[in-house]
Amino acid sequence: MSNKLVENAKVMAKGQITLPKDVRKILGVGMGDRVTLICRDSQVIMMNAAVYAMNMLQEGMKGEFEKAGIHSDADVMDLVKEVRSEIEGL
Repeated sequence: MSNKLVENAKVMAKGQITLPKDVRKILGVGMGDRVTLICRDSQVIMMNAAVYAMNMLQEGMKGEFEKAGIHSDADVMDLVKEVRSEIEGL
């Protein structure tokens, strides 16, 4: 179950807003961090940009382990050993 937080922010002359403290805390962002804005019709979804990037990477990688024949931690370790051997051989 997710908690719903409703906050308001005023749009300033240059289009800037200040994210309320509770929103920053929920998103896990601070000064200098980036956020991703996803517009759907008249709604905007705001996410921590790092979290959004990781979600997109995970979505793009779905099924790739199975295609590569990786089904266990042992398979991952074997692949790591193989890649390390290739790198060290360069």
